[in-house]
Amino acid sequence: MRLTDILLNDYIKIPIDAKDRDEAIKELVMLLGQFNIIDDTDQAYKAVLDREKIMTTGVGNGIAIPHCKDSSCPNFAVAMGVHTKGLNFESIDKKDVRIVFLLVGPENNPGLHIKLLSRISRLMSNEDLRDELLECKTADEALNLLQEEENYYFDLD
Repeated sequence: MRLTDILLNDYIKIPIDAKDRDEAIKELVMLLGQFNIIDDTDQAYKAVLDREKIMTTGVGNGIAIPHCKDSSCPNFAVAMGVHTKGLNFESIDKKDVRIVFLLVGPENNPGLHIKLLSRISRLMSNEDLRDELLECKTADEALNLLQEEENYYFDLD
């Protein structure tokens, strides 16, 4: 499964309006909730915050990948948001986060969950792509960039 198979245009928010980490997570959870991707947004939000308590999902280089495996998320979905100024995610490199990917999915497929986390991480390891995403004004622009990058780096199996 490709990231851009489940990260749809409607699931991208530029810019995120949040004032802090928890608001950003809530904003993206609610975005998926609008499209009935999540059965119970409150439960999913709590599951993501519980995961955040274990270890920050601020992975460095201005990227955070909050995620959860929970019964409130019967299918895998990804939402993405870009924050104009940056948010404190208590990232491992102590830098503010500007690009947030929210990954939610069911508890019964940990292999796919890890594969999707890995795919996001690999894509975001490209500094040029990160810089280009920060310049995007629309969800279409961001999705097109991600699709091009994914086509370039990954097999389409």
